[in-house]
Amino acid sequence: MARKARHRISYGQHRQLTDPLGTFHNKLIFILSQSYLWPILLEEAPPSTLHNQIQAHTHWVNDILLTHNNSALVSASSDTSVKIWRPHAHERQIPISIGAHSDYVKCLASPGSNADWVASGALDHKIRVWDLQGGGERLCINSGEDESNAKGSVYALSVRGSVIASGGPESIVRLWDARTGRRITKFVGHTDNIRSILINQEGDTVMTASSDQTVKVWSVTAGRCMYTLSMHNDSVWSLYSDHPRLAMIYSSDRSGLVVKTDLRGTSDWDEGLSLSVAQEYQGVNKVVATGGHIWTATSSSSINRWRDIPDDGEMQMPDHVSIRKMSEAIAEQDFAPVVPYQTLPAATIQGQQGLIKHVTLNDKRRVLTQDTVGEVLMWDLLKCIPVQSFGQRPLEDVLAEINTAESVANWCTVDTRTGRLACILEENYCFDAELYADELDLGKTTEVREDQRINLGRWILRSLFARLIEEELDRDETYRRQLQSKHSRQIQRAAAPPTIQLPSPRPWQSLQAADDSLITPRAPNGNQVPAVTPGLCIGVATPHAGLAVNGASGATNIPSTDQPPNLEKTSSNQSQSGSSVDKPRDYFSANPNTPTTSDQQVGSLTPGEDPSEVSTQSPVDGEKEEKSKEGTSLFGKRFRMNFPKKLGRTSAEAKPPAVDEKAEESDKSEEKEEPHFEDNFFGTIQRLRYEYELMLQNDPSQPLPPGIHPNSNHETPPLEPPLHTTIIIQEDRPDSGGVTDLYRGTVRSVGHDANLIEKAGPMWLADLLLHNQTPPKETSKVSFILLPYQDQLPSIASIDGNSRLNANRMLRAKKICAYIAERIETPPEHPDPKALKPEEYLELYCQDKLVSPNTTLATLRGFIWKNGGDVVLHYKSNGKRPELDGRLTGKPLGDPPVAEGVPF
Repeated sequence: MARKARHRISYGQHRQLTDPLGTFHNKLIFILSQSYLWPILLEEAPPSTLHNQIQAHTHWVNDILLTHNNSALVSASSDTSVKIWRPHAHERQIPISIGAHSDYVKCLASPGSNADWVASGALDHKIRVWDLQGGGERLCINSGEDESNAKGSVYALSVRGSVIASGGPESIVRLWDARTGRRITKFVGHTDNIRSILINQEGDTVMTASSDQTVKVWSVTAGRCMYTLSMHNDSVWSLYSDHPRLAMIYSSDRSGLVVKTDLRGTSDWDEGLSLSVAQEYQGVNKVVATGGHIWTATSSSSINRWRDIPDDGEMQMPDHVSIRKMSEAIAEQDFAPVVPYQTLPAATIQGQQGLIKHVTLNDKRRVLTQDTVGEVLMWDLLKCIPVQSFGQRPLEDVLAEINTAESVANWCTVDTRTGRLACILEENYCFDAELYADELDLGKTTEVREDQRINLGRWILRSLFARLIEEELDRDETYRRQLQSKHSRQIQRAAAPPTIQLPSPRPWQSLQAADDSLITPRAPNGNQVPAVTPGLCIGVATPHAGLAVNGASGATNIPSTDQPPNLEKTSSNQSQSGSSVDKPRDYFSANPNTPTTSDQQVGSLTPGEDPSEVSTQSPVDGEKEEKSKEGTSLFGKRFRMNFPKKLGRTSAEAKPPAVDEKAEESDKSEEKEEPHFEDNFFGTIQRLRYEYELMLQNDPSQPLPPGIHPNSNHETPPLEPPLHTTIIIQEDRPDSGGVTDLYRGTVRSVGHDANLIEKAGPMWLADLLLHNQTPPKETSKVSFILLPYQDQLPSIASIDGNSRLNANRMLRAKKICAYIAERIETPPEHPDPKALKPEEYLELYCQDKLVSPNTTLATLRGFIWKNGGDVVLHYKSNGKRPELDGRLTGKPLGDPPVAEGVPF
């Protein structure tokens, strides 16, 4: 069975790391970061200015290109999606997904800026052709040809006309027909991954760059390699040329070297010249040349602009620059130091300082991050803001200083792959963590009860979607008002007469007839009720007078279906020792609940059955029971009938009447099947509106109560995350191998985007926001053993010596002290409000370490006990209650009451 797609909610801030690539349009350069696209205005003199930006993806953006006459930009990302964005639109538009792969999308290619399609290559071994007009996928090509080949990924693409060239780790260049998807030919010669491909204007020459440090020129007509260019001594990562014959090319490699190669005016490309133009300090992922400048993109957060070497028909060669001829075969050991034309860029577009490292603190609500310049920040995941800066320091040193010894369940996943801090929430674990309200900075105006715990996932989701809840409340109120008004009009017929004139009775329909059984049916209980309406004779099914046992009230001894019968109260050993009514709630249990014989007898009865009525039935009683069943069926309620028995048959020989089968068929036919609800946010709203319909059918005059009940501010105190905080709803699709974005917005826009969220949001999110319901999940508990320290106080063990308990992992030590105090001393009849609390005169020790009263069981196990098995705790008096010192006997203990399932 296929695994169901999982939805997740992520939110985060925009401190962004850029790993840019670029493509040009007149004086506008498009720079892409890990998940952002920036168009930046180019000027002859720096600095360049930021024109616009958009967060298009949730993972690295690997390639971009211009389409639709340079008015639209297509991007490919490691989030498996291909998106199109129109930055020049009059109204701000978000990027629209035009398709998706099942793995990282590495490259894009198009036959021209006016083309209506684009090709993408990915690590899923597929080349997909997408329609830019919204037509979806046009063509899918399996680039590896063999699905079992692990090296069929596509790292490089190029398109010219109807020919697509692809390359990857197989070291094979393949040409494909973009119309049919058939392979035209393939070129074998490289020995490592192919990183970049160019095709000339005529489509008869292909140039490829590889990690084997070479650039090869292939002839499509000859079907072989014509030239091998060796201008680099490291992996060649990028090629660029705007020359129709590829006679002027720019190349870059992993060492950061940028080379300009001039092949013009030479009949043999081996006679071309290569010049070292620039030297970056990191590998150059992409190089682009335009307007007398060269732009380079590296893994840093900045874009560098370099001066190009003038070439008025022939490239001018400075004296101090390293020059190499293509025909020179140079061994690696003969390489002289490469002297570039320039080592410093003419201008730099500074990128944002993105996040590159993070670590979550033990409290699971604070995160330390480090950016590209080494600055360490501490973020609050609940407030969605950075709260403290530690400067440029090692992240590990800061972590050791501020981390706390506490154990909180994981409730989110923190991600900084895109240079920003993103917090991801999923249904199966986002509601696992709780914190005590008195440990949170809630402000003086927020009132909390003692030991109140707040669910972190519930809290943050309630705050992020606060405007959506307000919008849904308004919509629900409008819908209920319109529905009730519509229903009222349906049940009130227009121009209805105030009275109905019934026809006069005929002379032969006299009520004084000797035999009126043919005219007036008898009631099932045998009472004859005279007709009071002329022309209508109906028998009223009232109980027989002989059934009344409660005097004038007329009540019968038939048990009501609305209230359960009064069962006899029984007591057990456990109920005698203590109960939830006589004593406060217990937080843990010692032994499983063992039902007594009396409990088993009562538990064997079916719901609604009275023990006093359990007896054998006579045939007459059985017949009466069948009649009562007929009377309670839907058919019998609407059409009360009595059929005379045939003479000569006893009740035992009588055949069962056919009324039962017809009644059952009528019941089934009139039962309405529950409508189908969508498996998304709107499905919860559909179910709620269906319940409104049922309420009006049962009682049209009753006002519809609101069905939306979000959690109160007391349960989740108000948080105010920044309005620009990004909210993304994603779907993890197992069949596609990646995560797909379904909705993208901000805290400010979720109310306005209610229609989009209703379609994209999961049902569990709607249940939480609208009904305050979370998915059911078993409570995580910790087992522990309580022992008196050196037998200074009485033992709390049961009669059989069992002192093993278990409780919620978030139970505090002071609750354990209260449990001990309840067992070792008799509580006073009139408690003194000024008396010491149990945690003030009792102490707990674990591994010979004093345990703080606010320490939870989870923290005890993780940071103090640090072993497997049950946690062992010893309790003793601290001397503030002298009457307890040296006490060896206490009240009879017995078995402690069971508290399994008691919330705390």
